[in-house]
Amino acid sequence: MKAIGYYENLPSSDPKSLVDLDLPKPSPTGRDILVEVKAISVNPVDTKIRQGRAASNGQPEVLGWDATGVVAAIGPEVTGYAPGDKVWYAGDISRPGTNSEFHLVDERIVGRMPETLGFSAAAALPLTALTAYEMLFDRLKVTEPVAGGAKAALIIGGSGGVGSIAIQLLRALSDVSVIATASRPETQAWVKELGAHHVVDHSQPLAKQVAALGIGAPSFVFSTTHSDSYISEVTSLVAPQGRYGLIDDPAAFDIMPFKGKSISIHWELMYTRSLFQTADITRQQDILNEVAALVDAGKVRTTTDQPLGLITAENLRKAHGMLESNKTKGKLVLEGFPG
Repeated sequence: MKAIGYYENLPSSDPKSLVDLDLPKPSPTGRDILVEVKAISVNPVDTKIRQGRAASNGQPEVLGWDATGVVAAIGPEVTGYAPGDKVWYAGDISRPGTNSEFHLVDERIVGRMPETLGFSAAAALPLTALTAYEMLFDRLKVTEPVAGGAKAALIIGGSGGVGSIAIQLLRALSDVSVIATASRPETQAWVKELGAHHVVDHSQPLAKQVAALGIGAPSFVFSTTHSDSYISEVTSLVAPQGRYGLIDDPAAFDIMPFKGKSISIHWELMYTRSLFQTADITRQQDILNEVAALVDAGKVRTTTDQPLGLITAENLRKAHGMLESNKTKGKLVLEGFPG
C-alpha cells in the first residue's frame, strides 16, 4: 500500500523529511477496524513528532492523526462497524498514523462520518473537535457557572484548527459568550464568521481589551498556543475561581501567578484516553458521533481552509511547512492517493 513517512528528523524543506513509501497492508485483529483512508488533515502534532520522534530499527515512521475513510475489514471482536461504513477519527499517537492507504484503529475511538460532508471536508474536524470538546466540557466544564464570573470564555488562538471548532461548539452547546483572539484582518473575519461574539488582538495586551468589552471577567480561558507568553495577561483578566486550560507544549509554565485567584489549571491531551486505555475510552466515539450530528443539523461547519491536493510526500511537506509558519487558519486537508 502507498504511505508517507520518514527515516530521519529533518526540516520540512528537506525532500527527505517525508518520503513516499510502499508498505505491507495491515490486517485487523481484536477490536481494530481496517480503514481505507480517503482523506486526512494535518495538525501541529504531526510536525512536532516529525521533528522529535526518531524512526527505529530501520523502519519508517508514519504520521497522521486525522482521517476519513471506509471500513475495509474488521477484527473478530468488533461489534459497532461493518465493511462499507463511512467513518472519521483521530487515532492513537502510539500507533502508526493515517498517512497510508489502509490504517488500523480501535473501533472505540472511531465515529460515523457526517452524512452531509464529503471525505475532505470531514477530515478537517476529528482531532480538533475532540480536543476542543474534551477541554470545554470535560475539563473546563463551561456549562457549570463560576460564582461572580462573567458567563464568557476567552479562546487564545481563535483562528487555528482547535480554536475554529471551539468557537462553534461553544455556540452550539452552551450560552457562554465567546471572546476569540486573532491578530490579522483575515483571521479576525474568520473567527467572526464562525460565531465569536467578540474579537481581541493577541498581539496587543489582552486584559485591557477584554475589560473594554464591558462584559466582566471571563470565567473560562482556553489557551491553544504560546500559553507561556500570556500568563500575566490571563491572570489579570480571568475571574477569581475561574478555570484555565491549555493544550500546547511550553518549555516552562509557571502556575504560581494563578494561586491568588484560585484558578484551576487543566491540561488537555486528546490521546490520553487511547494511550492509557481509560475506562471511558468510548467517550471519544460518543463525542465524534455528537459532532457529526451537529454538522448534519447545520450547527457546526467544516474548518477546512486549504485543500492541498493528493496525499503525497510533496504535498505533506508543503502542509508541514505551512503549519510551522504559524500563519494558517482553519485546517489543511489532503484527499486521495495517486493512482
